[in-house]
Amino acid sequence: MTERYPTSSDDEREAAVEAATLAIQRGELLVLPTDTVYGVGADAFDPDAVRALLAAKGRGREMPPPVLVSSATTLDALATKVPDYARALVEAFWPGPLTLVCHQQSSLRWDIGDTRGTVAVRMPDHPVALEILERTGPLAVSSANKTGLPAATGAGPAMEMLGDAVSVVVDDGVSPGGEASTIVDCTGPQGRVLRRGALGIEALNAVLEPLGATLTDEG
Repeated sequence: MTERYPTSSDDEREAAVEAATLAIQRGELLVLPTDTVYGVGADAFDPDAVRALLAAKGRGREMPPPVLVSSATTLDALATKVPDYARALVEAFWPGPLTLVCHQQSSLRWDIGDTRGTVAVRMPDHPVALEILERTGPLAVSSANKTGLPAATGAGPAMEMLGDAVSVVVDDGVSPGGEASTIVDCTGPQGRVLRRGALGIEALNAVLEPLGATLTDEG
C-alpha cells in the first residue's frame, strides 16, 4: 500500500525523508518532489528496482531514466570524458533544471536500460530531494507519470497515475518549476540540446560563448 508523507513541519519532513530512504533500501519505488516536476525514483544500482520503475511508467529499456545526484562532484563518479563546456554548465546551473548526457564510467555496476554507454545526470534544486539523495546516493528518477501523460506537478496526480507501483510518496506541495529540465548531450565536441525545457538555449549559450563554445538545438 502506498504511504503519503507531508513535509509541512520539520518533524514531518524528517519522517518523509526517512521513509523515502528506507523504501529505496528495500528496493521499492518512491515519488519525490523536485524543482521541475515530481519524479518516480529507484536505487540506480538496483536493476530490479529500475525495471520496476520502467514498468510503472509503461516504458521500455530503450528509454533509460536520468540519474539524480546530491552533489556536482558526483558527476565524475558516474561519467567520464566530461568536456570543459559541460563543466561550465554545471558550475552555472547546478543545482537546477539541467540534465547532462555524458559518457558513462565503464566501472559502474548497474543496469538502468539501453544507455549506449551514456548516463544522463542532474542535480535538482530542491531541498527535500537533496536531503533524500544525500542519504540514498544516486537515484534513477523519471517524471512521475505514465508515459504519454502530462508530468505530475503534485503528489496527488502522481499517485493517481502510478498507484500501488510506488510504496512512498513525499508530498511537498506543488512543484515550484512545473516544467521539465533541459537536456544537453555532452558526449561530443559540441553540445546539443536534446530536449527544450526550463532553461532556454540563450541562457546556456550565454555561459558558453566566452569559452568559444555554443550549443546546437535539436530539441
